[in-house]
Amino acid sequence: MRAATETTEPALPSPDLLAERLLPWFDAHNRTELPWRRPGTTAWGVLVSEIMSQQTQVARVAPVWEAWMERWPTPADLAAAPTADVLREWGRMGYPRRALRLQECAKIVAEEHDGVVPSDPAELEKLPGIGNYTAAAVAVFHYGGRHAVVDTNVRRVVARLGGRSDAGNATSKADLAAAESLLPEDAATAARVSLALMELGALVCTARKTECGTCPVTDACGFSGQELPEGPSRKRQRYKGTNRHVRGEIMALLRNADGPVERARIDAVWTDQRMVNEAVAQLIEDGLIGTDETGRFELPSR
Repeated sequence: MRAATETTEPALPSPDLLAERLLPWFDAHNRTELPWRRPGTTAWGVLVSEIMSQQTQVARVAPVWEAWMERWPTPADLAAAPTADVLREWGRMGYPRRALRLQECAKIVAEEHDGVVPSDPAELEKLPGIGNYTAAAVAVFHYGGRHAVVDTNVRRVVARLGGRSDAGNATSKADLAAAESLLPEDAATAARVSLALMELGALVCTARKTECGTCPVTDACGFSGQELPEGPSRKRQRYKGTNRHVRGEIMALLRNADGPVERARIDAVWTDQRMVNEAVAQLIEDGLIGTDETGRFELPSR
């Protein structure tokens, strides 16, 4: 009886080969129009861009980031700002708790780090709302460190380089190890490779298509020339009428108001009173809205 033949996935390319193929492409296609990639952007500016870009398209982030950095160019500036102003400037980017976490970060950086954003990912992860990815991104994209920066785009590219159509649903230790194995030893070159891998996943090797004919690493890719498996078409997630939609309408009302708002105006944002009550309770619990001495609603004053 013959033993079953073991199948192995293609090996990942060597760091030197990947850099040789990928970096010239990156130099030609780097999205330098993104304002946080301009020369002179501070570590604080990079941190702000990364937090704003969580679950938000960069095209929406760019104008908000520019206005934000003009108004609060340093952690101390944001730390001293009224929280109501911070939430107004955040606008309709969604998930406004990120704005609160960012202001908390600013206070800690200003008070405990003399206004200098740490360069060590371990120190960065101690800041409110900063996880592995954001910490590595700041350490690499500003400070030029040699760390694996693994977002959805990078995980996809690394998976396909290794012969798989896509990665799993969550970043694992194996994902981090695989991405780090692709980095050259030289930290400056490794930092550019990290950003280039992300750019490749955003522009060429996307979730819905693989443009192998224009990919600079196609000859070193284990998935090159293969077709993506057909899966169930993704239905666009409904937004209107969801809890998030109602919360957003209440926040928009308070951001645009000249002063505290009566409860009747809050109730008018949506027809389902139960959903309005639930949204108000959640916004209060999250510290995103409060009430004045007369019980009218307003953005937090701290």
